[in-house]
Amino acid sequence: MASKNISLLINLHHPYIRHTDESALTNAQENSLFFEKISNVYIPLLNMLSKIESEKINAKIAVVFSTPLCALLSDSAVKKQYVNYLDNLIEFGKKEVTRTKSIKELNKSAVEYLEDAIETKRYFTEVYEQNLLKHFAQFAKNGVIEILATCGTYMFMPHYADMSEILNAQIETGLYSVKYYFGIPAEGFFLPELGYAPGIEKVLRMYGVNYTILPSQSFLLGEVTPENGIFTPARCYNCLSLFAADKIKLDYNQNPVYKNKNKDIAWELEGAELTPFIKKGQARTGSGFCYWNNLFSESDSNPKNLKKQEYIYNRENAYNQVLIDSDNFVSVYKQKLEDAAKLIKNTDVSLTCVFDDEMLYQSWSEGILWFENVIRKFAESGINVATFSDLLFDKFSFQKIVPYSASGSEQSYGEDYLSNKNSYMLRYLRKACERIVDLAGRFPDDSGLKVRLLNLGSRELMLAQSSEWAKMIETDYFADYAKKAFKDSIVAFTAVFDALGSNTVSTEWLCNLEKNHPIFPWMNFRIFCPKK
Repeated sequence: MASKNISLLINLHHPYIRHTDESALTNAQENSLFFEKISNVYIPLLNMLSKIESEKINAKIAVVFSTPLCALLSDSAVKKQYVNYLDNLIEFGKKEVTRTKSIKELNKSAVEYLEDAIETKRYFTEVYEQNLLKHFAQFAKNGVIEILATCGTYMFMPHYADMSEILNAQIETGLYSVKYYFGIPAEGFFLPELGYAPGIEKVLRMYGVNYTILPSQSFLLGEVTPENGIFTPARCYNCLSLFAADKIKLDYNQNPVYKNKNKDIAWELEGAELTPFIKKGQARTGSGFCYWNNLFSESDSNPKNLKKQEYIYNRENAYNQVLIDSDNFVSVYKQKLEDAAKLIKNTDVSLTCVFDDEMLYQSWSEGILWFENVIRKFAESGINVATFSDLLFDKFSFQKIVPYSASGSEQSYGEDYLSNKNSYMLRYLRKACERIVDLAGRFPDDSGLKVRLLNLGSRELMLAQSSEWAKMIETDYFADYAKKAFKDSIVAFTAVFDALGSNTVSTEWLCNLEKNHPIFPWMNFRIFCPKK
């Protein structure tokens, strides 16, 4: 009997934002965004995987860890900052418990949030020993998750489809990153932003990649229309297996009972009341102490509403709604698979759902809990929760297709990475790409200071290629920071190029930049050399 399969993939990524200036530590806005993810995505995800393993739930999910994220999670300075962040949050939470004593409902939530912060610190320091990657690696070795590789710095690949050396370097870095941080090889490769253009499949297969995921329009709009649509895998002419991501848009977070993250108390209190979580002169950041639900809109400033029962967030009500919403999601996808199985006779059918941390936390505090319930209910319903490699047992029977250029971004074809706001970036990047390929060919056998310079230039170019800078500028989300990060990397790369041309370099400048950007400790500039 043909089986019905669902593949659930979580894409975990964070831009490489690392502050080393002591005045910017702990509560800098950019740092705080990362620390919130550790507390509300990465640690809960590990806890969820522990339950799946201990309860022997018949399910296996796929996870993508970008190299910048792995570099941050393994950085001792960042870990120290995170523990300091939690200590300050706990002290602030104690003050909140005292401040809200006169309002029973708010005080209950304050106590819960304080307990959450204390428990998060215990998990990070004691249970997971400040080494989250080690425990994710163990789950991969135990067969609970399958880890996919991605580009070294989450580069939007279609912009470089005609520059094979650049694709080689990014793919090679991403594949090596999985071995370096998790001790296992990656069988699959996740295209950043699901960005695909013809030619990318050649490079992936050259590096031994067995499969990748494409946006559904890549499947459906190509020269050869798949007979089974997106409900069975396909393959390229070079036998790279392809899975189509069913585009999903979760709007469950809009439910009135869920937590209103826009009404964080850190935006409401006077500055003195926020210490030590936010110190004098520091920008305000979210604390997670959100006492109201989505019924209380951002525009509602009536102080009387702060005490109204219907506006106060109730965790139990939210968790009950999670059960309803997870039931709804599972029933919709189960029906899709059953309908497909009726039309596609005697063939296994499958669907692929891709989630990221924005879906599961940034816009929805209950997202990870919802995701756990989705896994449980799929497993209970008879739908096989399988990873991609589990579905490749008969890959030579897959239909051959020629995929169409597309992306998984909001506009579907990558327009947000080349708009009137950020298009200036690409001309600098492509020029720098031409230069690094030239430098790699010109100094193949050099050693000493020149090698350090070339490795630094390679590192800075890859950081500049990060697609999130263009995305942040397009969406006006920390746009000034993104512009500065991009400019700093391009300027650093240009300084390396000029130093090699003039045969002079400031060793102090070189050492400082190496210290500030310790990502890619294995970097070898020769990955940019043309392959022979």
